[in-house]
Amino acid sequence: MAGERRRSHARSRVRRLGSAAEALGTCNVAAGATKLRPRAWADGEPREQRWRVLYDGDCGLCMWLLCGLLGWDRRRRLHPLALQRLESEELLADLTPQERMASWHLISPEGARQSAGAALAPLLQQLPGGRLPAATLVRLPALADRSYRWVADHRSQLSKLVSTRAKQSAHECVRRRELEP
Repeated sequence: MAGERRRSHARSRVRRLGSAAEALGTCNVAAGATKLRPRAWADGEPREQRWRVLYDGDCGLCMWLLCGLLGWDRRRRLHPLALQRLESEELLADLTPQERMASWHLISPEGARQSAGAALAPLLQQLPGGRLPAATLVRLPALADRSYRWVADHRSQLSKLVSTRAKQSAHECVRRRELEP
């Protein structure tokens, strides 16, 4: 009797965990293959009201991480834009090409720009459940900046930990979202 209760409890936990992962929308499983893609939600924010996330379109790790964030962004408040695109160059016209490519950038609907570690807190504030981690990063800006800088400085090595297939799926995920109206 007690063993049966434990098994039933374990099954319900697995169902709850599966539901939570599905609700996040970061990973949809079809035919046994994991495919990362943002969840299709109705409408979302109009494009001009979205926060632009400018990222390195040649960085597999960057796209993989961005795809996870886009999956978390159920309200579709984020709009990805590769740094290599002409629109990004126009948005960052006051920066040199080296400064543009030195980090990722977040641009608010009003046009305010934050970059590197300083952009983490405002980005997290746009995501469901992201306010608490954002508040932590606001109070510890040096931690956010050092963490970002460490990942950026080691992205080649970290990228090797992500499979080619996962990077390809992430590339498709980000491109689909970038092309949304």
